Amino acid sequence: MIIDVSENSLTFEGDLDLDAVGEHYKQLMDWLAKNREKNIYLDLAHLNYLDSAGVALLDELYDKAQKQGTRLHFVAAPNNIQATISAFSSRHIQKPEPKPVFPLFERVGQWAYQIWLEFVYLIYLVSDAFYFTVIQLVSRKGVRKGEFSNQCILIGMDAFPIVALISFLIGFILALQSAAQLRQFGASIYVADLVAISMTREMGPIMTAIIFAGRSGSSIAAEIATMVVTEETDALKSMGLNPIRYNLVPKIHAISMMMPLLTVLSMLLGILGSMVIGITYLDIGVKPFYNQVVNALILKDIVTGIIKSVVFAWLIVLTAAAYGFRTRGGAADVGRATTASVVTSIFLVILADSLLGLIFYFDPTSPI
Repeated sequence: MIIDVSENSLTFEGDLDLDAVGEHYKQLMDWLAKNREKNIYLDLAHLNYLDSAGVALLDELYDKAQKQGTRLHFVAAPNNIQATISAFSSRHIQKPEPKPVFPLFERVGQWAYQIWLEFVYLIYLVSDAFYFTVIQLVSRKGVRKGEFSNQCILIGMDAFPIVALISFLIGFILALQSAAQLRQFGASIYVADLVAISMTREMGPIMTAIIFAGRSGSSIAAEIATMVVTEETDALKSMGLNPIRYNLVPKIHAISMMMPLLTVLSMLLGILGSMVIGITYLDIGVKPFYNQVVNALILKDIVTGIIKSVVFAWLIVLTAAAYGFRTRGGAADVGRATTASVVTSIFLVILADSLLGLIFYFDPTSPI
């Protein structure tokens, strides 16, 4: 392969492939390490073939020469050899610049500014959503015909089987676990009170909301994010349609209607699951169990559960929309937006449930 070696030049001929690189690698590196010339020339005029291993060798020679203060020049490379070098050489790839490290106060200021921008964006989004939600009740312009019914089916009816199954099992498990303790004191009948109150006040609304966040919320975020990435929202704007009114408002109307309905069904099915335990495990008749549930519940329990479901519905759909409309990039960003939407929705649902519980049931005058 090597036909001429001098103080400041090296001439190649034949093939510079993987086998030749392995055979002459040490010889070339030793020659370069001993060379103290300011300029070194590699003559490639007689080179017939060059593969990616040969290009890697040339790159390594070039980098090592630079480190020791020597400039390496390629001489008379044929067109095919030059094309191979251009295709495989890493010297043409720009290395990413290291990210600058900002001082602490600058980082805090940038973080606070980003939070402020996100807050302003959320204010605009919520304002537009509320405005168009109210306007859409009296004017059907800007939305596809039948979209409300379609969203009710997609968001609500398609979620009914999983909501029904989980709610039934939650009531079943609550009754089973509490029965093991209550029957020791001869208070098995109070399983009905415990499950009825817990399902109407807490478990029914929050379990339905979590299922909606994971199922419908992720679907809404993914749909809107995909529309943003594929520039469908820009196409809507060019046709004079508002993306929030066209795409988001029907979902808000649908989830605002279907969430309370499914929450009520979740309450009933949870109580039904506990009734199964009461009949089969605790030997409580259907009528005594029913009377105990009716006596334990008050209207406030059911109303607060429905109010919670509406609040949770708005939190889920607005969170999904916020992440969806802010998506930039490609398919990977759609996945990240969807995941972030579900996690944030569940967190906000639990936080809102805690606050609403304090509002509805905290009594500062009662003794601790």
